[in-house]
Amino acid sequence: MEAVNIPLKLAPVAAERPAEATEVHTRLLRLALGVEESRSYWEHVDPEVPPAQRALVAFEHRWFGAKSLERVRFLLSNFVDRYDRFPDALTVLQRWRAMDAASRPMICHWHLQLSDPLYRRFTGTFLVQRRAARDPKVDRDVTLRWVQTEFPDRWSAATCVQFASKLLSAASEAGVISSKRDPRALLMPRVPDLALAYLLHLLRSIRFAGTLTENPYLASVGLVEGFLDQRLRSLPGVNYRRMAQLTEFDWEAPSLGAWAEATL
Repeated sequence: MEAVNIPLKLAPVAAERPAEATEVHTRLLRLALGVEESRSYWEHVDPEVPPAQRALVAFEHRWFGAKSLERVRFLLSNFVDRYDRFPDALTVLQRWRAMDAASRPMICHWHLQLSDPLYRRFTGTFLVQRRAARDPKVDRDVTLRWVQTEFPDRWSAATCVQFASKLLSAASEAGVISSKRDPRALLMPRVPDLALAYLLHLLRSIRFAGTLTENPYLASVGLVEGFLDQRLRSLPGVNYRRMAQLTEFDWEAPSLGAWAEATL
């Protein structure tokens, strides 16, 4: 009998989901939260244009005001890492033109956490632990000691001091600590429903350490345990249930993009 070669049909390889950054870097030293710069980036960027070709256009059209070409290049390289790494999220941010003033710093805060493990650990673990203290405050000396303890002998003393200042500056912009002089109070920022829904739909589409209810992104803004359950049970578009240690989500929208189409 003659052998017949039947071609195999290979299943398509699923694209790997975007993931939070895990490699520590120093970009925070030159750019903290960057709320207004981020807003301008969302408004102007065309993801179809390769990042290497964007700088001159951004400079000539004054996306970031009168900043130098060198500074524009630096901002763009940072925003590629913060936003382009998550293409579905960037598409949503581009169309979210009516984003309210309370949501903007939350979105920038979470994307900085996603792209910067040092900031994520500072705001999502260290400040959360400090918040549980009897007198929850933080200052530059406390922050400096934390940096030096977390990363002993990695950077010079001067660089560690810079890190401490930038961490406090970014956290202050995000509203998780006060902006007054040291010592700074730890705050619970207002998290609008749209911002919370955006984060949840984003997290369910990426790879990150933690779960949808226990992670540094929610913890950093005070959304933990009972308070988080209360918010999730009343959040439009999400049906949330908890039984003991088991949690269950039912989503009205199948993806971040679909949620934006229906909501924004």
